[in-house]
Amino acid sequence: MSEPKELSPSFEPTAQDSQSDLPEGWLQVQSMDLDAQGVARKPDGKVIFIDGALPFELVTANTHRKKNNWEQASLVAIHRESSQRVRPGCQHFGLHAGACGGCKMQHLHVGAQVAVKQRVLEDNLWHLGKVKAQTMLRPIEGPSWGYRYRARLSVRHVIKKGQVLIGFHERKSRYVADMQQCPVLPPHVDAMLMPLRALIAGMDARDTCPQIELACGDTVTALVLRHLEPLSADDLARLRAFAAEHHVQWWLQPKGPDTVKLLDEGGELLSYALPDFGITMPFKPTDFTQVNPHINRVLVSRALRLLDVQPHERVIDWFCGLGNFTLPLATQAREVLGIEGSEALVARSRENYALNQAVAPDHKALAATDFVARNLFEMTPEMLVADGSADKWLVDPPREGAFALAKALADIEQARIGAEGAGPLPTGAEGWAPPKRIVYVSCNPATLARDAGLLVHLAGYRCTAAGMVNMFPHTAHVESMAVFERD
Repeated sequence: MSEPKELSPSFEPTAQDSQSDLPEGWLQVQSMDLDAQGVARKPDGKVIFIDGALPFELVTANTHRKKNNWEQASLVAIHRESSQRVRPGCQHFGLHAGACGGCKMQHLHVGAQVAVKQRVLEDNLWHLGKVKAQTMLRPIEGPSWGYRYRARLSVRHVIKKGQVLIGFHERKSRYVADMQQCPVLPPHVDAMLMPLRALIAGMDARDTCPQIELACGDTVTALVLRHLEPLSADDLARLRAFAAEHHVQWWLQPKGPDTVKLLDEGGELLSYALPDFGITMPFKPTDFTQVNPHINRVLVSRALRLLDVQPHERVIDWFCGLGNFTLPLATQAREVLGIEGSEALVARSRENYALNQAVAPDHKALAATDFVARNLFEMTPEMLVADGSADKWLVDPPREGAFALAKALADIEQARIGAEGAGPLPTGAEGWAPPKRIVYVSCNPATLARDAGLLVHLAGYRCTAAGMVNMFPHTAHVESMAVFERD
């Protein structure tokens, strides 16, 4: 396990107590880390991370792990409770044995969760990238419950208990939680959990179905059943009966993700809409799509508003996926290039572009758009120049970030200004121009901060704005976006 990271407080205390003034064994919690552990200091200055404690609470705790510079402890008692502490919305959340590990912050008011995550973004930008945004954007927020349209649920037939469990893993455990409800899932899926358990328990294959993946579109709920052995005719009949009763679409996955197929062909298409742009995005249940569709709509609209694409401009969408940003960009730009690492996703992007182009009114036809498959973790200045100049970039990488892309941009700039140790300009770079503006959408503030450091300190950009996106309420996940501009 890596060392926990202490974060700055997310809100100011009304009163500060000196540690030396406290009764023996009491601790004042000063901040919170992203695992939702309270952070305090012992009288000797040693940092202690406390499960379940919130900033500015007075607590006692029991240490269960010691290192030279820090300790981890479990909460024993709260002597002064935080005003931000709330009753969790799910009975399976908590510190007790068997508690579900899907959420970490249900005991913290959702407004305070947002504040913590915003501070995480700011701290990472400064401490890792030495970057301060000129403007902090208002956080993007949405529903706190019923938002999770994608989930990977483990399935386990527990013979000793005589029941099937379906859900997330227990806190800090490989065991599947006895999850009878889940209010972060859409209400109709939450209501389906116990019937799903009964379905699997009654199947011949109850011991060889380790996983059910959920993917909700706007009107279709898809369930992908991973099965290690071929399903019997009786089991297939049971799945069809369940689908008819609960209005779901079953997909079967006998091996890897490329083997996923509909149980029965036909039926309504799994898709989501981006109504601000008149775009419909069909997808397969194993394709990457955002977990929270409510936030995704706002995210796309804000990203494009910040990018401010003009009708004469060329735009590149890096890590374009299904075209979640690419197709909306094609409603505004002169030309768009979408680049993605997966050949399968590129093919799906082309299909989605063709579908939306076919139904677009003549006066709203999509701009010329091309999609290319490429390993974006191996970008070079030469490859960047070969893609041609673009006025604007949209960058939406996975957790690993876009280091190679940012470094290629920085290397070209360093070569152009003749910096010490810089390599030569790549062929064709004389007529190539870097983008005037970049909107970077991130699911990992640490890699965003690293890449921001390259863009600001070596590539000639200013970070004009940054803000947090609460894509995953009650969890430690931090989504964010930042805007970079050249003078």
